[in-house]
Amino acid sequence: DKGTAKAVTWTLLETQTQWEELIRRSEDRTQLLFKNSTTCGISSIVRRSLESYLSGFEWEADLSLLHVQYNRGLSDAIAETFGVRHETPQLLVIRDGRLVSHASHGGITAIDLQDYL
Repeated sequence: DKGTAKAVTWTLLETQTQWEELIRRSEDRTQLLFKNSTTCGISSIVRRSLESYLSGFEWEADLSLLHVQYNRGLSDAIAETFGVRHETPQLLVIRDGRLVSHASHGGITAIDLQDYL
């Protein structure tokens, strides 16, 4: 029932300091980072689909949202940190300071997040 789904709350990721804190928090709790393009229709569609899926899981992971248009340097630094090509939309699953899964575009909804939560 859509009326009982919980709204997903994202934390905007905008600074290097926030990124470093996200990595630290991943030691205790799974971190999901969604790299979003504010001008891409596919990003919007995938984000809505992901939010619908996550509405039952948001208490089991921290959710961060990076708008790449406003934070391209940070997005590139994250891609370099994990050796993953920058794409949008893109979902990164981070646990224990490591990238444990990632996908982009339609592949995002294929990740079984329950494996990481």
